[in-house]
Formats: sequence, structure tokens, C-alpha cells
Amino acid sequence: MNPLILITNDDGINSPGLAAAAEALHSLGDLLIAAPFEQQTSMGRSKTQQRRRDGTITKTTVKYGDHSWEGYSIKSTPALAVEHAIVELADRPIALAVSGINYGENVGSVVTASGTIGAALEAADKGIPTLAVSQEIDGHNFNPHIYNEAVDFSTAIHFTHQIAEKILNKSLPFDTDVLKMEIPISATTDTECFVTRLDRYSYYTPVIQDRENQMGTPARFSHEPNKGKYNKEDTDTYALAQGWVSITPLSIDLTSRVELPELAAILGTSVLIQ
Repeated sequence: MNPLILITNDDGINSPGLAAAAEALHSLGDLLIAAPFEQQTSMGRSKTQQRRRDGTITKTTVKYGDHSWEGYSIKSTPALAVEHAIVELADRPIALAVSGINYGENVGSVVTASGTIGAALEAADKGIPTLAVSQEIDGHNFNPHIYNEAVDFSTAIHFTHQIAEKILNKSLPFDTDVLKMEIPISATTDTECFVTRLDRYSYYTPVIQDRENQMGTPARFSHEPNKGKYNKEDTDTYALAQGWVSITPLSIDLTSRVELPELAAILGTSVLIQ
């Protein structure tokens, strides 16, 4: 039996990036496409339910070029879309989950806010090997709520297929719960690909829009990418600045890497040892 591959995202069921992921993966197994009914960027791993996100599931069609697949539009957050897919829609265990292909890069400390990563972590939490893919977008005025049909996903399709095939054929090391892959806008299928660390860098700067510096009046934030900036040279932000594809292993274990006896000494406590 073919492996079952879950494809999801945070950009919504109508995102061309989601269709591009299906194009990358359809030759590797049977596809279960389940995504939020609308744009849900920056939702992280939220599972909030409300009237607009009541869990309603609707069948739809996802198209890329001459190919088309059945998909499911779910009134939910990205993380809840994954839960619905696993609990309600999958007819057998899911062999691989892929979140993306996202409009815009997810590098540095933004990953804890990213709906793309949130969906991936939800799948990983259920024991599913997971790949989260993001495509860098040009310009500082990109609106994630408007699909840009001019975005070329061909390189992202190439690397998504390549890495997904390897995940399906080999077990990932322990504590590698999600592979986060970033595709620079300048990348081609010949671009070098590196395994990197996650940078301790606040890549997106919040900027207040639509307010004349008056407290108490409505405000809206935009988040401007710090293109070409990074903290360290072994990181995802550095690779992006160089135009290289990066793959960063993420863990659902958020425990700090501090030596626990050192912290215990500072706090005047003991270390729990099992």
C-alpha cells in the first residue's frame, strides 16, 4: 500500500503553495490534503474554536497545472486542521506530514508564531515525521493575505520532493521531530542545501500601521523582514542571506540546553534525576 502523506498549511486551502506541495508529493504516495478554509498566518499552534472556526469540513479540489486532487477545507486553525485530518479523515496511519509551501520565510525566532510550523509541530506531536517548507518572498510590502500568483514554486517543489522522499525511506534521528526547510527566492534546483541551526534572531520587526500615534484607537501591525540580517553563520538566517537552501531540525522538547545542575545551583534547588 502506498504511504499516506498529509499536506496542510496556514495560508489556506486555496493557496497556490499548497497546490505546489501536492505537485511535489503526489508521486510519492497517496495524498490527504486538509487545510484551513482561509488564511491563518501567525496562528502558531493555536486550537481556539469560535464561530468562524467551528470545525466544518468541506470537500474541494486542489489544482496545479494539469493535475488535480481531492482536498478538504476545514474551518479551523492550522493545528486543528491537522487534528481533524488525523482523527476524522485519515483511513490509515499517516507516514509523512508536509506543512506548506508557505508564502514567506520562517526563520529565526518567528517559528514559535508561525502557523506553518504550528501545524507541523501538531503532526509531530502525534508521532508523524514532518517537513515544513517555506518560500522566501521578495520585497518588504508583501501581504500574506493576498495570494501572489507570480510566485515561482518550482525550486521549492524540487526540494520538497527530494527531502520528503528521503524522510519516507529513512528514519530521522531521535529528537528530530520537524525538518524546517527554507527556499531562498534566488534558489534554483542546483542551489546548495545545508543543515543549519535556528538563529536566535528576531527576523521580523513589528511596525504600527493605520494609527496616528494615539492610544485607544485601532492599530494594525505589519511585520517587516530584516532581509540579509543574521546573528550567527551556522543558522537558517545566514543560509537565507547567502541564497542557500537550509534545513533546520526542530524538536517538540522546548527544554533549554542549560546544564541543569548549574541552574539548580543558582536557584538553590536540586535536579530531578530519573
